Amino acid sequence: MEYRYDTQLLIEGTGLDEDTINDYFVENFRGDCLLAVGDEALIKIHYHTNEPWKVLEYCSTLGEIFDIVVEDMDRQARGLHG
Repeated sequence: MEYRYDTQLLIEGTGLDEDTINDYFVENFRGDCLLAVGDEALIKIHYHTNEPWKVLEYCSTLGEIFDIVVEDMDRQARGLHG
């Protein structure tokens, strides 16, 4: 498994742009399975990465982040919780 953490969250703000957010992820983070969808007030993020803290740090600069889920897919693959 190349990217260990399934990182999901919502960003609430003003003037959010899913294309700009998507481009930032592609240019600045290593990962896959990116989903950045929503509108100017609310964006849903889904991303597989080894550095979820970087995703959270960036997203927190865009607005309020909530419903944060970071799951360890390696542990799940081994039948463990988390």
